[in-house]
Amino acid sequence: MKRHAISRYTFILFALALAVVACKPVDNKKGAKQTVKPLLKKSIEKQVKDVVYPLPTTFELTSMLNRIGADYILGLSNSTENADKYFTEKARALNLGVYSADLSYASTYNRKQETMLFLKASKTLIDNLEITSTYNETLVDEVEKNLDNKDQLVKVVTNSFYDTYEFLNKNGKANLSLLVVSGSFVEGLYIATHISQNTYANPEIVKVIFDQKTSLEKLLVVLQPENKDPNIAEMITQLSGLKASYDKIVDGSMTEDQLNEIITSVGTLRDRLVQ
Repeated sequence: MKRHAISRYTFILFALALAVVACKPVDNKKGAKQTVKPLLKKSIEKQVKDVVYPLPTTFELTSMLNRIGADYILGLSNSTENADKYFTEKARALNLGVYSADLSYASTYNRKQETMLFLKASKTLIDNLEITSTYNETLVDEVEKNLDNKDQLVKVVTNSFYDTYEFLNKNGKANLSLLVVSGSFVEGLYIATHISQNTYANPEIVKVIFDQKTSLEKLLVVLQPENKDPNIAEMITQLSGLKASYDKIVDGSMTEDQLNEIITSVGTLRDRLVQ
């Protein structure tokens, strides 16, 4: 069975970030206790024996946008009506990542209706990709139970990201898991670059966008060992074009032209994923 190899160095980069999310009981409306499963099912203890989700989820990005006062924009995310039109494994995996970012965006901003719509779109693709983990079978119910508990909702959805990634890796579909991660990264950056009519006038948003260069570089490192897969090779080429735009920035000071180039580059890339 093929499994995506994550180096010990890459594991160390992300283990601390994943370990901070603890398994805590919460009260539901009936007063009963419910427990969110620990992330990655003890993969922290197993260390390099298990796969680790290679990037921070888009909750980190959308939470930053929320904290700096950026508005939620209806229509910015991929239409949930598109979920049924993706027929290839490649398109389904990429757009599962896209909808994962959209789900993060909606739930971060407490948009309950949009959260459920993006959840159901994600579940459509999860089912079409035959990701039959026990966790994802109960995902919709768990999200519905926690719509009024933002912190718990974030944990439930984040666990689903990790569970999906782990399932694909452990069932001979490691490259599909990388496409999911790629789709999520692209959509998250697309949201960040299109959340304001005048992005350059908001230095905090500009910083958020610039800081995604690090995640982009890490993603390319993770994708590179799988470059013999034509779908991964195509993703590397497309992301490398975006990286070239980032590489023009000197000393962390981004000009308006450089920002506009990144906005155009990620917009073109994102359009290819969701079409």
